[in-house]
Amino acid sequence: MKKYLVIFVLFALPITAYIFFASGVNNFAKLPALTESVQELDTFKQLDGTSVQLKNNITVLGFFGENPMNYKVGAYNLAHKIYTKNRGFKDFQIVFLLPENAKEEAKQLKAKLSEIDKTDRWKFAFGSEEKIQKVFTSLQSNFKLGNDLSSPYVFIIDKKRNLRGRKSDEDKGVLYGFDSREIAEINNKMSDDIKIVLAEYRLALKKNNPEARNKRLYNQKQSN
Repeated sequence: MKKYLVIFVLFALPITAYIFFASGVNNFAKLPALTESVQELDTFKQLDGTSVQLKNNITVLGFFGENPMNYKVGAYNLAHKIYTKNRGFKDFQIVFLLPENAKEEAKQLKAKLSEIDKTDRWKFAFGSEEKIQKVFTSLQSNFKLGNDLSSPYVFIIDKKRNLRGRKSDEDKGVLYGFDSREIAEINNKMSDDIKIVLAEYRLALKKNNPEARNKRLYNQKQSN
């Protein structure tokens, strides 16, 4: 009996604990929708003239204002800790809304970011001051946009255009967005929250995939 007890403690117990905590992340961790129906971006245009949208995308949304190069530290933090880890997810994107007079600096910043990874899912979109203010206001966050239309904070928007965040963060209470200048906040809190949203949609895709569902049913019949 002692022999089997030792084997259980050494092997079975750690595996059981891992399964418990893994299932907890996938099944019980939820990231609340703090604001619904964030303003769509269909009036904004990228450097190449193409449009950009929130709907059906998981978006990191930011506002780097008239001088985006002033926020290159925040951009690098996002590139290393968020973008490179999630770029492979086809519906993931990082979008920064900028005024028209920021195009030249946006080109410079995008060139710098391309040294880290391909920037196909990193988008700079341009619009008027009024339109930028309208999108920022629709977030209904506790942050303010600067006079130069900039903010160091970035936001997670889901495929239904809902702002996702934390209602009871241990440090800040309601957490609407993340300070891109703070590498610890990006690496820990934001990275974890992005994982939750992505896992949520991956799980939904598996449930709605007929081929995967039929395979599960077949395996269940075989095991019976």
